[in-house]
Amino acid sequence: MKLGIQGRHIELTEALLAHVERRLRFALSRFGQKIRLAAAQLADLNGPRGGVEKQCKVTVTLSPSGKVMVEATDADLHTAIDRAADRLERSVTRELKRRREF
Repeated sequence: MKLGIQGRHIELTEALLAHVERRLRFALSRFGQKIRLAAAQLADLNGPRGGVEKQCKVTVTLSPSGKVMVEATDADLHTAIDRAADRLERSVTRELKRRREF
């Protein structure tokens, strides 16, 4: 599984990148080859104006086709990442069961 992480109005530190990668790999590890790509977008919704809304949006490309997208918003970016990872695991499980591949 390939993993891509982008940030918008957020500094992507090594610790933040490691947290995102660890949470997504853990959430998606049981699906193995059924996942081709996972792309995470981290954003400060208020941008340079300040404010408390941070968003984590994750899109997963399934093999052979299909996509699953989830997002979570919170005042704390780490909490938004954790919620998105939990939702992603449930959504991918539901999609694969619907296809009868899991």
